[in-house]
Amino acid sequence: MTRAICFKCGEEKASPLISCPTCKETPKHQSALALSLALSEHLSTKAQLAHYAHEIKNHLRLSVRSDQLDQANEALKDPQLIAMLGGVSQEPARSVAAGATPRAAASVPSNTRPRQTSRSLSMKSSKLHSTPFALLGVTSRDDRRKIVDQAEHKSLEINPDDCQKARSDLTNPRNRLTAEIAWLPGVSPRRASQLLDGLLADAMAIRGETGLPTLAHCNLLAAAFEAIPSSHPPEDVAEFIQELAVLVDDLDVDEVIRDVNEDRTISGFPEVKGTDQVEAELAERKRYFRSAIKDALNRLPPESLLAAITAAVDGATCGGEDHAPELIDELVDGYAVEVQSVLEKEAETANKLIESVRRAASGGESATAPLVDKLERVARNWDRFAQPIQLSAKARGIDHDASNTLAYAIRSLAIDLFNEHDQINQSRRLTKLLGEIFSELPEFAERVEQDASTLSDIHSKRTRAEAQSKAREAEWARAITFSADVGVVFKDTLSISPNGIEWKGQRYPLESVTAVRWGAVRHSVNGIPTGTDYEIAFATRSGTTSISLRKESTYSGFIEALWRAVCVRLMIEMSEALEAGKVLSFGDMTVEDRYVTLVKHKFLGANEKVRLSWSDVHVWSANGEFVIGSKADKKVYGSGSYKDQWNIHLLDHVVRSGFKKGVDKLSDYFKN
Repeated sequence: MTRAICFKCGEEKASPLISCPTCKETPKHQSALALSLALSEHLSTKAQLAHYAHEIKNHLRLSVRSDQLDQANEALKDPQLIAMLGGVSQEPARSVAAGATPRAAASVPSNTRPRQTSRSLSMKSSKLHSTPFALLGVTSRDDRRKIVDQAEHKSLEINPDDCQKARSDLTNPRNRLTAEIAWLPGVSPRRASQLLDGLLADAMAIRGETGLPTLAHCNLLAAAFEAIPSSHPPEDVAEFIQELAVLVDDLDVDEVIRDVNEDRTISGFPEVKGTDQVEAELAERKRYFRSAIKDALNRLPPESLLAAITAAVDGATCGGEDHAPELIDELVDGYAVEVQSVLEKEAETANKLIESVRRAASGGESATAPLVDKLERVARNWDRFAQPIQLSAKARGIDHDASNTLAYAIRSLAIDLFNEHDQINQSRRLTKLLGEIFSELPEFAERVEQDASTLSDIHSKRTRAEAQSKAREAEWARAITFSADVGVVFKDTLSISPNGIEWKGQRYPLESVTAVRWGAVRHSVNGIPTGTDYEIAFATRSGTTSISLRKESTYSGFIEALWRAVCVRLMIEMSEALEAGKVLSFGDMTVEDRYVTLVKHKFLGANEKVRLSWSDVHVWSANGEFVIGSKADKKVYGSGSYKDQWNIHLLDHVVRSGFKKGVDKLSDYFKN
């Protein structure tokens, strides 16, 4: 019988070309026939089939490779094969690769070969056989009396303390859940006994079991990992890891509760009501699954361990293109911690060789070639250990920082050898090496391909950048330059420019200004406007200067220039001070990066200060003042006069703009 999965629903069926017993779908047209054959053990491994089934059931894009479909199309030309598989040839074979456009999966071999059956592995016991149920020889459906009787009986054969603990674990409802999660929930007592016996006789045969509840299947597979010897083929270990990881991803809390409660209904124990404890137990169980895999890997020789974990990550992520099951990611994270010292040592050696090549570069290629040989060996050894981490990082959409650092260090050497020493052969050799061992870093791989054109563009880009910088400086100088005469009879010149602010013969450098304020007061007599007085003031470390104006054009023109010349800098300095933890005062308000302290105004009694986060306040302007008030209490507010108090305009701008941007901290307004 050839194991296959349905291309429509992802459920298992006995042969690739027959009708699916679950959804009744039958492959008829050439494209469906080819895809169905690819979704069978003729062209895919068991782990790949589990992966494809997961994609189909979760409505994900199917990652079958185009060359698999090509092989399926070729195989369908054989009428004997079609007859053997239960299908009917209906039309001439034609390629469906273009129509199906499956995503590339780097882990699938391009050539078709018969799948090797895992060799028989027996063992004397396992952790599953040490669980309370197995220890006492009871089932998950036995009642409390049967458990107590069996514990007394077993205490004559094995350690009484062990029997007592097992009895306590199974009769205490809370402790019982731990034992149930570690057992075979949802499996009938007879089949559970058969599975335990089969596990000891041939642990690898458990991998072929079907129709089991997900958690029970995971527990059996985890126990089977205990049988893996040091001589086991690493490619089969990798496939086994993927099989368990896919199943663990399919664990469902509701399904587990249903299976546990079905057994508890028969055994008379109270049902599990909530999900929190079950989720906690499943989290602990997943840690056990990871530990079981890690123990099996650690029994392998170092080269086999590297091969197994690399193949497992490669297969689970389809060469870094797809997200891996959570268990695979956690395995890689643990592996990364363990090999960190190895990678650091190799990186240190590589960096020393890079510096040696630089020092020897003046001696020509004959001097650098032997050192580049050594650098290549070290880099390839680095890659052996780093590749699982690189593949996992690529699948998660991130880069492996240590690989990035080493890759760019070698790339920098390749560029320098060409640019400064004209060593084209060694530069090309290093570039080729980078493309081979750092292909899992997408952005870096693109940079390596573009290096030839990038180097030639450096000079022109730098020239354009310098010109653009000068243009920006000139535009800024124009924008902050303003001058006007103030006064009717005796005129004074008010001006601002990159050279500073000039008023009444005194010049104030722009960088010396530490605070600003401005505002206007409208006058009227009997409701008839009689004019407006404008005031602009700024402070320096040596004092303050106030400028009174009557012309609105002079007032607005100077303020516009002052804003770009001084206020932007002051707001940035304000932001930096807040981020550094400083507290700033504005009127009767105290401002922090995350909080503002306002005043609660009381009709009777003394006012009190209230500290609120920025998300708890709103702002408005009234009577020439900027006001910040509590959203929850109208009596809690603070204010500052735009005209009479320093930097109120700046606080207004930062707070309002921060609210629009949705920041929690005022200092975040100027970031990104």
